[in-house]
Amino acid sequence: MTKYTLIATTAMGIESVVAKEVKDLGYDCQVENGKVIFEGDERAIARCNLWLRSADRIKILVGQFKAYTFDELFEKTKNLPWEQFLPVDAEFPVQGKSVKSKLFSVSDCQAITKKAIVDRLRTHYRKSTWLEESGPLFKIEVALLKDVVSITLDTSGQGLHKRGYRVGQGEAPIKETLAAALIQLTTWNPDRPFADPFCGSGTIPIEAALIGQNIAPGFNRDFLSEKWPFFQKKLWDEARLEAEDLANYDQPLEIMGTDLDHRMVEISKNNAIEAGLGDLIQFKQMQVKDFHTSKTYGVMVGNPPYGERIGERPEVEKMYRDMGKAFEALDTWSIYMMTSHEGFEEYYGKRATKKRKLFNGFIKTDYYQYWGPRPPRKSEE
Repeated sequence: MTKYTLIATTAMGIESVVAKEVKDLGYDCQVENGKVIFEGDERAIARCNLWLRSADRIKILVGQFKAYTFDELFEKTKNLPWEQFLPVDAEFPVQGKSVKSKLFSVSDCQAITKKAIVDRLRTHYRKSTWLEESGPLFKIEVALLKDVVSITLDTSGQGLHKRGYRVGQGEAPIKETLAAALIQLTTWNPDRPFADPFCGSGTIPIEAALIGQNIAPGFNRDFLSEKWPFFQKKLWDEARLEAEDLANYDQPLEIMGTDLDHRMVEISKNNAIEAGLGDLIQFKQMQVKDFHTSKTYGVMVGNPPYGERIGERPEVEKMYRDMGKAFEALDTWSIYMMTSHEGFEEYYGKRATKKRKLFNGFIKTDYYQYWGPRPPRKSEE
């Protein structure tokens, strides 16, 4: 099988999480800002789309080169082996972006890239007329950074956060990929209790259940590259069979999600049922100040309100204080909270063991980590 240079794109701050996921699938990789780069064949493309929990997309790097003029962009794009990817009837829209480059007009870069690919394909397929583009879809991106052009093919289609289980959501739901990263940045394992006191539409508890039972996050959706003619269908079938074999549906889990809003609790339940995890997660209506549990050595992950709007800040700050008091009793728990509010520790009443800078969409946040004691080994209990 052909080897490709593959790029797993990521949100800023979680590159190391995605790199670990890629390595766990058996591929060596290197990390750059917002991306993880590795070598892989068609089987790797299928497996990574199915399994990577925190990546945004999987792309094939078709070519990379420097270009200072539109002529250079045209000729170097035309020299790439497009016929290896695109059939004669391929539909191939071109998206673009340009940062700190001489060729700063994105629309011109897109048009020239498209024209170069059309020229190459018309020559290869001996077509004197315009290409029909009535066949399978190939999403191409031309990205310029400091005059270096990277041209990629998106193998995923919809972003990998689109798991297929979200039948309802609140105002500002956390992306499934970020939720999975937050969990993977903790010490949680499936033998420990897990809680989210701000569950919203249930994304964090659902992602925890998928991780806990080792269910591939892409099991319930399809991907753009499945329809590509050079991609053997059996590779996708084999990757899905592997995912089914590796799932541990018998793993017991103690996962709870609570929220102040009873409507969000109902949405969470429906989303969990859609994901096939309805029996595994307990959802309850509860204010965070009333949160209590008799379970020990648990892990809590939360994405509380940030108080981004000025009028909301006093209410949010009071809630952080209430949370700090309520969680004092959870002395064996490890607690992880993500917020953009820079005074979080002051109102919560405790300095974090560690902070990590993350982006929730375009919002710059900190992930406050309060590490509890290690749980005793089973033989010590």
